[in-house]
Formats: sequence, structure tokens, C-alpha cells
Amino acid sequence: MSEEKRKRPRRLAIIKREACIGCAQCVPVCPTDAITMDSDSVAVVEAEKCTGCKKCVKACPTDAISMTGGAPEEEKEKAAAAAPEQARPESDREVWVFVEHTEGEPAAVSWELLGKGRELAGDLGGCVCSVLLGHGVEHLVREAFCYGAEKVYLIDDPVLSHYRTQPYLHGMVRLIEKHRPEIVLLGATTMGRDLAGAVATSLKTGLTADCTGLTIDAESKLLEQTRPAYGGNIMATILCEKRRPQMATVRPRVMEMPTREESRSDESHSGETVRENLGLVEEEVLVRVIEYARGEATEGVRVEDADILVSGGRGLGGPEGFRMLEELANAVGGRVSGSRAAVDQGWVEHERQVGQTGKTVRPKLYIACGISGAIQHLVGMQTSDVIVAINRDPNAAIFGVASYGIVGDVNAIVPALTRACRARLSSAGEGAAAAAGEDE
Repeated sequence: MSEEKRKRPRRLAIIKREACIGCAQCVPVCPTDAITMDSDSVAVVEAEKCTGCKKCVKACPTDAISMTGGAPEEEKEKAAAAAPEQARPESDREVWVFVEHTEGEPAAVSWELLGKGRELAGDLGGCVCSVLLGHGVEHLVREAFCYGAEKVYLIDDPVLSHYRTQPYLHGMVRLIEKHRPEIVLLGATTMGRDLAGAVATSLKTGLTADCTGLTIDAESKLLEQTRPAYGGNIMATILCEKRRPQMATVRPRVMEMPTREESRSDESHSGETVRENLGLVEEEVLVRVIEYARGEATEGVRVEDADILVSGGRGLGGPEGFRMLEELANAVGGRVSGSRAAVDQGWVEHERQVGQTGKTVRPKLYIACGISGAIQHLVGMQTSDVIVAINRDPNAAIFGVASYGIVGDVNAIVPALTRACRARLSSAGEGAAAAAGEDE
């Protein structure tokens, strides 16, 4: 062996503690058991055992492991300078929720996701944070705290007055690269879908769209993202093991709205606000907003906001069946919706469609009339508080999620139900009037 080879320093694995996410994927691949996890869930290399095989480098999902050339003192000093004295504690692993708003008016899905984010953060051992981009949106910081945020990352800049992909993307990526959240959640809305896809592409991380369920795996601490797959025929659970952050979008009304805590709007009881700069000027943005105008909502069409829905499917037999449903909806103070089969037949407008390719609803009462219960429909309404199913087929899948089931002819049962509701409400009204008269 030559003198040069004898003096060549052996390669050693060096771990950047601030980049380690504690996934422990490097531990089982090490052939010499040189890597262990310390009390802060950060990987540690035992130099005496390391052979420089680089298997841990290939296994690391966050590029937290690199190889030194060995002895040169300047290289060792550089590696030491890159590693902070203490690793980022597990309690700092953050779940971020993007607060969507239009001209300062927040989207309800943002608060729904904050409720779920708080649950995920608890299971992760971290904290839930809101991400707020816009101009003149200080009031939404307080709202975010009221709905459960422990910290709010805020970029307030005139360039963000109206939503445009480029500046919002720039701001989100800038925040994520600096503060390194574990999970980022956005609403599966027009804005959220556009921004989420752009952010995930820029960061080269995974994104699961239109999730219906989010949980934390107890062992791996990975985000389990559940959504319909193969045309809605199965429910798939997706993991993002090798990249960060883990990203998902969730449709409005899928998650339960948390209780608003007014006391948290007070500065003494609220969380931390982290203010950052956008780092982008208007001249660098390629798109200009010339005019912004809101369209008027069609009267009675927003089925996703209804507390009571009477929904019809193919079993109604034709458009006349929906006139029957209108009478029941009027009797109980609800609105009419439909399945995709009814929409495809032209019996009801697409704006009223409930299901995977329609609206996701969460009413207090959902009455399904002549709906078989295909999974594509169930994912849009199964979180309703009370579900009443009416179908002539006793084996219909809709009965699997129903609180109450009625087996029979929908054309006979619905009119009878309408009459019963009117009679009940009428007697209730007469009783209230009589009680008022006695009080007088």
C-alpha cells in the first residue's frame, strides 16, 4: 500500500441535526449498527463504527446525512458549524394550515382544517399553526387564534392583495424553506388546489388531493392521507415517507368545524405571530389584476351550507320525483340535492350534486331518496349528523351509513313523510300560539 493511501482519511457520515426529521430510516440500513437515535429523536453516528459505505446517505429523505473526506481540519470545522448545539425538539414539529380568504373574508374550510390540524399536532407531539398571506388581513390573525392556532405565520404585502399564483407561491415556499413544517394542509378549493400543486412541485414533495381522512401513524409519525381511488371504488391511504413537508388538500365540509374560542382573541391568551417579508415586488409578478368582481350566488343552490338536505337519485324515476322532494324540503325547511346519476339524467342541476365529483356536505339531517349508495356518493355525505335512507332494495349500500333506514317505494313514502312533517309542525305551531296566549 502506498504512503498516500495509508494517510488518506477514511470517510465518515455527518448528520445535520437541524435537517433530521427523526424518521429513523437510516438506522436499519447501516451494516455496522453505527447509527442510533438520541433522546431528541435525532440520528447520531458512532464514528468508530462508521465505514463510510454511504447507505445511510441514500436512505435519508431530507438530505440530512453527508460524507466527510475525513481528517482535513477545515472540513471538520465546516461540518461542526453546520450542526447546531441542540436538535430541533419534537415539540417544534409543526402542522401548518393555509388560511384562504377572498378580500379579507375567510373560507370556512380554513377553520375546519385548523380543528383537524390541532388534532394531528397533538398526535405528532407538535403544534398547529396558520399561514396567512394577503394585505390588510391582520383581523384574520385573531380569528386563527380563536379557531385553535398556536402560532400564525403572516406575510402582509400589497402584492398579495388579490390571489395570484406566482406571489402566493413565492411567499409559501419562502416560509416553508425557512421554518420547515412537518405537514401543510390546504382546502381543496379553486385557490387551494392551484396553490398546493404549485408549492408541492417547487419543493419536490408529495401532495395528496381531496382527502377524506387524515391521521398520524403512532409508530412512524407519518401523516396517513386517505382518499377515494380508482374512480371512487376503494379508499386508499397514502404516505409521504421521503420528502417534507407532507402535503394534503381537503374539501370543504369534510372535517368538523371547531368551536370558536372568543377568549383567545385577547393578546394575553393568544399565540405567537411570526411576521415575514414577501421578498417580491410588483414589477416581478407576471400577471396583473385589472378588475375583480364577485358573481351573485344563485338563490337556494348552495347545498353545502344547508342544515337539512333532501337528496334524490336514480330511484326517483324521473324529474317529477324532484318536485316531490321539493315539497318535503319545504315542509322541513331544507334544500334539495341529488346524486350524480340524477344530474347526468338532467333531473337536477349540477350545482346541487352531492358526491366525489360534486359537493361535499355535512348537514344536520340528510334524507337520501332512491339513492343506492355508491362510494362516490357516500364520500360526499357520510359525515352528516343524521342520515335517513329510503330505498326499495334492503341490501342497498346506503343503509350501511344510514342512521335510520326505510325499505319501500320512495314515491309512496316521501308524500306520506311530507304530510306527517306538515302535521307535526302545524300542531307544534298551534301549541306555541296557545302557550303565548296563556302567558298574556
